[in-house]
Amino acid sequence: MQQARLFQPSGLIAGVDEAGRGPLAGPVVAAAVILRSGDSIQGLADSKKLSAKRRDELAGQIRQRSLSWAVAWSNPGEIDELNILAATMLAMWRAIAGLSVRPSGVQVDGNRLPNLTFGDTRIEGEAIVKGDDKVPAISAASIIAKTTRDGIMEFLDRIHPEYEFARHKGYGTQVHRERLQEFGPCEHHRFSFAPVRAAS
Repeated sequence: MQQARLFQPSGLIAGVDEAGRGPLAGPVVAAAVILRSGDSIQGLADSKKLSAKRRDELAGQIRQRSLSWAVAWSNPGEIDELNILAATMLAMWRAIAGLSVRPSGVQVDGNRLPNLTFGDTRIEGEAIVKGDDKVPAISAASIIAKTTRDGIMEFLDRIHPEYEFARHKGYGTQVHRERLQEFGPCEHHRFSFAPVRAAS
């Protein structure tokens, strides 16, 4: 696993990742996780490489055993207003701000960093491409973000069963696009995304 490069070993580092940039419906969800030093959670990996059952098992361990974790999101209205990249960065900022322990720095999956100013304090940041497969704390954040978002979409499925959100989690599958054409979009769709706009 890749180790922190920019930060002093004594500093607390939060891993940050998101889930749900691509779907046509639902929020984009971000998580921030500070793992406990010396408490290695076995099996951490990019959430996309894990089964749903394994993700759920690991998410429980992460919530119980991490030093601090937080999850936040930007809703479809914010995505439409800001654009998906800016809404993702906002969700990441909210997740970091929600940590009960202030980290000295963050490591973020991808090639961009969110705003890292919190009040009168600015923390350090490092963007790591494929970080969710290299850095345990980012892997943990990936798992928390993914399982949280899946739970949200399963909840929305009970409100709007006609779209089958639990089945495709809001992604633009053939089934979802067919339901969009049949029923039109609901308030949980992203109207700035072309397939939703076309079905409006």
